Amino acid sequence: MIYIGNHLSISNGYAAMVEDALDLGGNTFAFFTRNPRGGKSRPLPQEEADELCRLLEENSFGPLVAHAAYTMNLCAAKDTTRQNGYEMLCQDLERMKIIPGAFYNFHPGSHVGQGADAAIPVIADALNKAIEESGNHDTIILLETMAGKGSEVGRNFEELKAIIDHVEDAGRIGVCFDTCHIWDGGYDIVDDLGGVLKRFDEVIGLDRLYAVHLNDSKNSCDSHKDRHEKLGEGMIGADALKRVVTHPKLQGRPFILETPNDDDGYRKEIKMVREWALGSL
Repeated sequence: MIYIGNHLSISNGYAAMVEDALDLGGNTFAFFTRNPRGGKSRPLPQEEADELCRLLEENSFGPLVAHAAYTMNLCAAKDTTRQNGYEMLCQDLERMKIIPGAFYNFHPGSHVGQGADAAIPVIADALNKAIEESGNHDTIILLETMAGKGSEVGRNFEELKAIIDHVEDAGRIGVCFDTCHIWDGGYDIVDDLGGVLKRFDEVIGLDRLYAVHLNDSKNSCDSHKDRHEKLGEGMIGADALKRVVTHPKLQGRPFILETPNDDDGYRKEIKMVREWALGSL
């Protein structure tokens, strides 16, 4: 069984996202905890969370992947931006307590000229404090692999491992493996997927890889540009993405599409990914 889905809108409520996912053929999905560009988060009453969990169980869904706002920058050079990001993190972790088993994914941040070495302990310190302040000691928090655009932190496996090493409860921290970001960041998953996963295992450990963002890329390897493309229509290509989906070391994880699609496009890609997975059995 493969867990495949895409980002869904939270505007009609949490339970409605399950129905939307089923309509598209999915059995997992991702959602933003608030507007991707920041702002207040939508309330999640306990009764709505209970209904969400009931529907997920009834329909044999895999783990969900909540995504933090893009504006959440835990290592920003500006104090107000950094504090705002920390407050969003605390609020999000508080909310995640009533969605058992879901992952919480975020972009590590941008150091904006401070340098990654200075930013990494700041990110980890925010995580340490937010875990304690929120009282959430269960949700697995995922650092997303980044393309290395601008001053992004997390442009390679070593930077992600450094963040993990600074977190006191490191068992709570995992990684979301984004195929577009990995490729744009310089890891050749087209001709050497096995080597890339081996390197990931050596530096971070495959036991920390909890979710996959399945995207093609508009750019060549090592471009550091982060521009997603529909599956099979970019520089990574369908054959390489199929190898990702069917790789023995990546099974059991939720695969989340972040391709530039409408509902019909996602329905088509979910069907295609399911066919890839079935063909490998």
